[in-house]
Amino acid sequence: MLSIEYYLILSALLFTIGVIGVLIRRNAIIIFMCIELMLNAANLAFVAISRSLGQVEGQLFVFFVMAVAAAEVAIGLAIIVSVFKHRETINVDEINSLKG
Repeated sequence: MLSIEYYLILSALLFTIGVIGVLIRRNAIIIFMCIELMLNAANLAFVAISRSLGQVEGQLFVFFVMAVAAAEVAIGLAIIVSVFKHRETINVDEINSLKG
């Protein structure tokens, strides 16, 4: 069995990839995917720490976070589709939501 350090390093690496993706990319869907990657990295850290401590609270918390993330995905993709229908682009630099 791998030690907790490997899981936490993997979690930090995934979170860093997500942050870099959010900062560099301009496509709304890719940014959304990077945010989800960051959320999954945090979930991995929760599970790794709770498993190493022998408690299930962290693992239970991950289930609640995943349920909220599923709702976030549904709402986020609906917003992106709506913006695409009205603006015909999903490039965040070209979208000005304050403009009528």
